[in-house]
Amino acid sequence: MIVNYTKKGWQVVTQRQHGILAALFAAEWKISERPERWMETLLAIAEHDDAEIELHGENLLTDSGGPLNFDMKEFDEAYYEKLLRLTITKNRYIALLISFHIEFLCSKSAETNSKAKSFLKEQGILRQKWMHELNLKEKDVLRTYDLLEWCDACSLLLCQDLVQPQKRKLEISTGPDKTSYYVQQAGAQKLTITPWPFETEKFVVRFEYRLLHQLQFKSSAEFRKEFLSAEVRETIWEVVHKTVPKKKNKV
Repeated sequence: MIVNYTKKGWQVVTQRQHGILAALFAAEWKISERPERWMETLLAIAEHDDAEIELHGENLLTDSGGPLNFDMKEFDEAYYEKLLRLTITKNRYIALLISFHIEFLCSKSAETNSKAKSFLKEQGILRQKWMHELNLKEKDVLRTYDLLEWCDACSLLLCQDLVQPQKRKLEISTGPDKTSYYVQQAGAQKLTITPWPFETEKFVVRFEYRLLHQLQFKSSAEFRKEFLSAEVRETIWEVVHKTVPKKKNKV
């Protein structure tokens, strides 16, 4: 889960909600730049965190009793195996993209964790097998994965409430074209992204979150109870293409 501390309490966004937001950005991508397996790519983006279910498990809290933010979790082989089981039973192409995402997420852990290192080695072997079976070149798959990673990064910035005030630019990530993209406010509940990678001039994205007023929990079970009873709210952003006004011709 994605956890933000606010004046009113914990703002909690589920991992799967974050995945939906990532897919909303992907769905607006320029048609000419979309990969051939477009529907499968959208499913991979939308479902890249589907194995994370906040109502399951017994490791939902920090040592001080607050909700555990996603980036505080250590390498969890069981979680990644579950995610891969979910994807490989859809199809190999989706599993391939998710496997590259796991590599992206766990490469740092593999530097010091032997289990993570061994797990990623096995994933590399599986990816080569799947690409051979699907007659795909690694460079083409990586270009599509770069789109998944970009949408993931963009979604996380919004879910973590990191968009800067006063129209200051914030880097998202590099896209499939290896270009750096930036997000900034363009008005009340409006965003713009430069350079503009989308097909339409404007569109709307949204995500749900829960606001928990209780700051400390005795157990994961207590947290789940509060989570389920919390009010569900929604954040809405209009994403617009800012254009430079044309200069008026002098008379």
